[in-house]
Amino acid sequence: MSLRRLSLLLALALGAPLSVHAVDFSAAELARAKALQQRLLTLDSHLDTPANLARPGFDITHRHDHNALSQVDYPRMLDGALDGGFWAIYTDQGDRSDAAHLIERDHGLRRLMEIREMLAAHPDRFQLALTADDAARIKAAGKRVVYISMENASPLVADPSLLGFYHAAGLRLLSTVHFANNEFADSATDPKGAEWNGLSPAGKALVEQAVKLGIVIDQSHASDAVFDDLLAMLPVPFILSHSASKAVFDHPRNLDDARLRQLAAKGGVIQVNAYGGYLVDETPGEERRQAEQEIERRLGSWDDMPIEKGVELAHAMAELDQRIPRRRATLDDFFTHFGHLLDVVGPAHVGIGMDWDGGGGLPGMADVTDLPRITAWLQQRGLSEAQIAGIWSGNVLRVMRQAQDYVAKQAP
Repeated sequence: MSLRRLSLLLALALGAPLSVHAVDFSAAELARAKALQQRLLTLDSHLDTPANLARPGFDITHRHDHNALSQVDYPRMLDGALDGGFWAIYTDQGDRSDAAHLIERDHGLRRLMEIREMLAAHPDRFQLALTADDAARIKAAGKRVVYISMENASPLVADPSLLGFYHAAGLRLLSTVHFANNEFADSATDPKGAEWNGLSPAGKALVEQAVKLGIVIDQSHASDAVFDDLLAMLPVPFILSHSASKAVFDHPRNLDDARLRQLAAKGGVIQVNAYGGYLVDETPGEERRQAEQEIERRLGSWDDMPIEKGVELAHAMAELDQRIPRRRATLDDFFTHFGHLLDVVGPAHVGIGMDWDGGGGLPGMADVTDLPRITAWLQQRGLSEAQIAGIWSGNVLRVMRQAQDYVAKQAP
């Protein structure tokens, strides 16, 4: 288990005492919000839940409450009125050797197959979406929507032509890079700094091929210079699937107001995330960091941990929070970012990408069952039902529709 992930697990799954915050909702407000969500099409643009599909003991159709390893499953999607979203093929990056690239290639393909196996095993509950119009049809059929995305294009380094195979298998959203630079692009967070000053030549070729296939480009995790390259070269809008505001918290993963306005002018969308480390500075002290490492040594790697150990992990993190507390982002912090994005670019260019099962989640927003709090906040803010519908799915699907329409118009 990475310290990045471990440090964000908290005791959310246990319902630990919440930080004091000003945002609050009555039972009636939450009931109205949930009822609205049930009518609307609600999508999250960044679900890391596929990382759990091969986890020992995990079953997407069963509830995994009070478990630090899981925030999304079918029963809780129903409870939180989440219709689905973009299920990510995330691949951790190795040392960029030829051997590492082959490992990443194979990992990406396995994760793709795990998503497809979930769909095949539960056709009554989940359905693959390929076009912007598919989602509403799938919701109307009473199923959860599965768009496939790729977070970090490292699985394509060894063979970029695999992009065509991924597209045929359902890929509809692609990001080029993650925490560190790769052969395609500069990361916003690589401690070595820029390598390509944006997209590499291979990265530009990959993006061009994705556009030809109608795949939406995702700028989250990439550097500002990559944003500038995408802005200049793309004939269609792009999105940030899980990002926040640099004006509120100056983190390199967040986007500044000037670029936010450029994104909106191009028709793009920023999907606000709930990863605490991008909302406020959550850097732990040395004592806390060592204690987290000890939990990691005792319980083992997050990647291989059986789902039942997630309850023990939640207890361990709750005890650690009592013994060695650290600063945590609050629901107020999340809504401060959300509000700033709405103020800068308006509700037509903002959406929701919480980073569930990948580090997202806050006290008061522990898993997908808490999503009506977002809708209640939007209603308190005075947004119309049409605007809320756009935020929950309409905006990101508009970008997808534009990407797919562009391809159709290029056909002879």
